[in-house]
Amino acid sequence: MGFILKSVTGSAPCCVCSTEAVLLAVDVLELGDEDFDYLATEHETMLVKFYAPWCGHCKKLSPDFEKAATRLKGTVQLAKVDCTAHSEICGRFGVSGYPTLKIFRNGKEAALYDGPRSAEGIYQYMKKQTGPDSVQLQTEEDLQTFIDNYDASIVGVFAGADSSSLSEFLRAAALLREQFRFAHTVDLKLGHKYGVTSDVCVCVFRCVFRPPRLTSKFEDSVVAFRDHLTIGSLRRFIRDHINGLCPHLTMENRDRLRVRDLLTAFYDLDYHHNIRGSNYWRNRVMKIASKFSGRGLAFSVANKKDFLSELEEDFGLGTSDGGELPFVTIRTKLGHKYTMREEFTRDGLSLERFLEDYFAGRLKRYIKSEAVPERNAAAVKVVVAESFDEVVNDPEKDVLIQFYSRSCPHCKKLEPVYRELAETLISDPNIVIAKMNAADNDVPLGYDVQG
Repeated sequence: MGFILKSVTGSAPCCVCSTEAVLLAVDVLELGDEDFDYLATEHETMLVKFYAPWCGHCKKLSPDFEKAATRLKGTVQLAKVDCTAHSEICGRFGVSGYPTLKIFRNGKEAALYDGPRSAEGIYQYMKKQTGPDSVQLQTEEDLQTFIDNYDASIVGVFAGADSSSLSEFLRAAALLREQFRFAHTVDLKLGHKYGVTSDVCVCVFRCVFRPPRLTSKFEDSVVAFRDHLTIGSLRRFIRDHINGLCPHLTMENRDRLRVRDLLTAFYDLDYHHNIRGSNYWRNRVMKIASKFSGRGLAFSVANKKDFLSELEEDFGLGTSDGGELPFVTIRTKLGHKYTMREEFTRDGLSLERFLEDYFAGRLKRYIKSEAVPERNAAAVKVVVAESFDEVVNDPEKDVLIQFYSRSCPHCKKLEPVYRELAETLISDPNIVIAKMNAADNDVPLGYDVQG
């Protein structure tokens, strides 16, 4: 439940545990004020969860954190600190919210963990944190082994160990290793087959130097960095090229991909058991995407089963919609949503028409909204997504709006008090007391409703 007051001044809107569970918990090291410093130094790489026992998000994270700890046992230590009992250590590391996850190397804070929160996501993310910042490659076999990976790879090829570019590359690898895989070689011969003949950083796409499941004729196999190498220029180059034309959107990388306006085709994608079938639709997306590249819209494909609840709740798409054909949606970085209602044709022409309409501004945004009430005579005015702008953003009114959920006991308890307030103020034509069901209506951008 939340409240926003909008004024006419135009100001901004203000138990019994199973044996398995016990064993999993044992793999998470408990640290406190007294022993944090000397125990943390015993581990080369450690992920620490700073939490409070009463925190709901902490409780939700706990099972996945413990499962990841068991899978990482012997390579990366996972630990936790109860900040209600050990405030000194939490204060020292600037913990102000729960849960806060931080990566430590040999007892020293290295980075804030901003990776996925699932057991698999934590495992994959922290697995990358072991070993050197950049792996040195000596042979062609080393190179092939490194790039034959599910994740993207950044490989630097340099003329010698004393290269100034190599030093800058290694500094960049140390800063960016939480996000990407780095390797380097001082043997220029390893780069010859990829057109590298002098000091250069090679960005190896997921769609090229990896198992061939994402290989496509619609983009270059290797993109070489040939500008002056600095940490900033390399970071920008990776940002612009690492994902390729049409990456695989997952629960783990969705936040990174959605910093841009993003089109996604959702279908029965399964790169573990059906590579050819998964690429059938991806190739059709890429064929059309190549015609619209450089216009500010990114493209991706995803397994619709992974995002089923999101498709249903955010886009109103049912489980039976489309059958084996992809769902196509666009979600912009401002939160605007569009859906392709025409059936996805195998020649890709329906997708092309959808994109032409999108760029021409002919598409109607999808807004999840309850029906606008026919009568709205009660003291507390009912607002839905479709009527939000008309009621709440009326420049002639001062509006207090309550965002609520029908299942929220606190909202139910407040209801008579809120109604009494509305009845007291109903005679003032310039004041509106309103409410909106935030569970069944899209909350407009700028209204931070979290509970």
